[in-house]
Amino acid sequence: MSSNKKQNRKAWVVAVDMGYGHERAANPFSDIANEGIIIANNYQGIPEEDRRVWQSSRKFYEFVSRAKYLPLIGNIIFGVFDYFQRINPFYPRRDLSAKTMQLKYMYRLMRHSNWGKNLIEYLNKDPQIPFLATFFNVAFFAEYHGYKGDIYCIVTDTDISRTWAPLEPHNSKIKYLAPTNRAVERLKLYGVKPQNIFLTGFPLPKDNIGGRQMTNLKSDLWDRIHQLDPTHKFINKYHESLNHYLGPVKKITKRPLTLTFAVGGAGAQRELGANILKSLRKWIISGKIKINLIAGIRNEVYIYFKEAINKLGLQKHLGENIDIIFAINKNDYFDRFNQILRVTDILWTKPSELAFFTALGIPIVISDPIGSQEFYNQNWLTSLGGGINQDNPKYADQWLSDWLESGWLAEAAFQGFLDAPKFGTYKIEEIIFNKSLTKTNGHVELL
Repeated sequence: MSSNKKQNRKAWVVAVDMGYGHERAANPFSDIANEGIIIANNYQGIPEEDRRVWQSSRKFYEFVSRAKYLPLIGNIIFGVFDYFQRINPFYPRRDLSAKTMQLKYMYRLMRHSNWGKNLIEYLNKDPQIPFLATFFNVAFFAEYHGYKGDIYCIVTDTDISRTWAPLEPHNSKIKYLAPTNRAVERLKLYGVKPQNIFLTGFPLPKDNIGGRQMTNLKSDLWDRIHQLDPTHKFINKYHESLNHYLGPVKKITKRPLTLTFAVGGAGAQRELGANILKSLRKWIISGKIKINLIAGIRNEVYIYFKEAINKLGLQKHLGENIDIIFAINKNDYFDRFNQILRVTDILWTKPSELAFFTALGIPIVISDPIGSQEFYNQNWLTSLGGGINQDNPKYADQWLSDWLESGWLAEAAFQGFLDAPKFGTYKIEEIIFNKSLTKTNGHVELL
């Protein structure tokens, strides 16, 4: 492709500020985003009525995410919420296109209050460029309010509820970019036309991959495997496969074993971070491990982590082998997080969209899932072999030591690299800028 054509590759990239997942999926497309990534619930000029609708849903989402951990009533509150966003069993295969109450409510808002119309009217000033959304109702806005160009929607979980498909899926022009085979098949059961579904993988940060040759990914993975396999049990057993897929080993960077713990966008599970620090306190003091605590853009989580460090008498290690990762805005946070992942050996997190990051050759210690979609993400990750369910965090020093000794974490890192899709960002760009691909049956091969 000529450099001139590359310069003309622009899209309306639209996400929502609701947790981290939907903006994280949009972040790799910053370089092609016309006028930058647009946040549908917080853009300049958003009508006050639209803002109120979004704010109420966001506050409710964050309340419910945190409420799960309230004593006595937490599970009841969350259970009711989760029921309405549940994902029905896949088998037996059957027609699942019936409209849900949640879906009807969204379309009623669009019809009666013109929810989302202002945004689409603005973007229609240049409908020649594709519309790329990372949240289903933003794609619904585009179709309902008459966006004149192509509409694409990135699916951000391994399996999805009926709410992701439009009210009348058989008549919709929305094209879906799905991260897994199961998401593809699920969309078909919801009534989406097969020619409107593309299997792409989840969009991962380009710098962590290093192009089609995966230059950065392979180099980082070699370093990581040496950290995760101190006895070389895995390396000695699979050295031929490692050399085949990663190329000959180059100079290994000397650094401590690095564990990164990430909380969700609502700040849930912050207490787990304090428990990890407590369990691995001796490792931290001896310099055996470095821990990154991901506070994201949550100042209250940053303060919580700092207080936990102080209570454990680890103040002098802050900035050395303990770091709290905090940023004022999400773009800065994503950039910092992506950089840290390159030198992360173990990612400990709930099975959110971060489950897909096992494709970077990072083993994931899976904390308790929150919500139906995360249970499906957890199953996908463990079936793939790239993630391991956490044991009792109180004894993390013991079971992590055993996992390192056995080479199990190194195996999980390599398994994630081999079997999870790595080129979602590149495939999505190919599809939205190459209309001839959208005339196929929709099944784009993962590489």
